Amino acid sequence: MNPSSPSSLLPLAQRHQVRVLIIPGLRDSGPTHWQSWLQSQYRGAVRVQQRDWFAPELDEWAQRITDTLARFGPHTQWIAVAHSFGCLALARHLALRVEPQYGLGGIRAALMVAPADPVKFDVAHRLPTDGLHIPATVIGSEDDPWMPLERARTWAQTWGARFQNMGAVGHINTESGFGPWPLARYKVDQMIRDQQRARRLDRVHPMELSYAV
Repeated sequence: MNPSSPSSLLPLAQRHQVRVLIIPGLRDSGPTHWQSWLQSQYRGAVRVQQRDWFAPELDEWAQRITDTLARFGPHTQWIAVAHSFGCLALARHLALRVEPQYGLGGIRAALMVAPADPVKFDVAHRLPTDGLHIPATVIGSEDDPWMPLERARTWAQTWGARFQNMGAVGHINTESGFGPWPLARYKVDQMIRDQQRARRLDRVHPMELSYAV
């Protein structure tokens, strides 16, 4: 089986209830955007739909994430893939969420690409400053018009996330040439495998681990 085909990972991911959550930024992500391509790679992937894609209301956008997750039950695990203002909505959601309501599910890891600058939207004071409390990677650009590179790096550190500089690639969207994007697929696959591995370890009896030492 071709390892790059959508079906190569999906049955296992689906079986273990790890799903992909797409969180676009302002104006949504069009059909040629890398987020739309990535969504097509995973059976059962879900896109957060905003009431108004042109109104960056942080709390409302974060609530839409919460409402979307609530439709699928407390034990579904999610890998979130956010872009631009969607990254800020995701950070706000994570700051507000109450873990017990999600059981073992909820967002367990995140890929945050070209986050919008919280200063531009006057929302920095509403974002978490003590980490996101999940594994996360922030990808930034040296000439992103929506976020200076060093500020993106600083937010990644604040959120306890890994940071990757993609170079001078604009806002990492359709306009800057990002349609199909294998790197995003690779990172999401890796996050899914990490969650599956963690779930398998949770099921192992302590006595079994003692024999493995």
